[in-house]
Amino acid sequence: QVQLVESGGGLVQPGGSLRLSCAASGFTLSAFDMSWVRQAPGKGLEWVSAINSGGVNTRYADSVKGRFTISRDNAKITLYLQMNSLKPEDTAVYYCAKYPYSIWSGGLFRRSMVFQYDLRGQGTQVTVSS
Repeated sequence: QVQLVESGGGLVQPGGSLRLSCAASGFTLSAFDMSWVRQAPGKGLEWVSAINSGGVNTRYADSVKGRFTISRDNAKITLYLQMNSLKPEDTAVYYCAKYPYSIWSGGLFRRSMVFQYDLRGQGTQVTVSS
């Protein structure tokens, strides 16, 4: 079965850290670019971060740059999102997503394609509150 399963969410105080994981099954994770997206209560989807299939290229939304780190372990078929210095505005359901084709072209990141994924997990809740 082709699926993505997120884990690692929870309740954390402002300034704290969490590491989200995304386990892939039914396909070869190492062949695909991946992203994390999130949805805060009452708001639309927001793209958070992307990583290319080899794990060399990464990109971040301005709202998380310098605080979040995306990585992948293709041997363990798992995608990660390390989140540090968390803020209340980071509260959201976090989803990992897979792309059917590369969102990098000639080394350039195609920001317009970040929501053109073909598979997304069920999400994990992150709540940042004191």
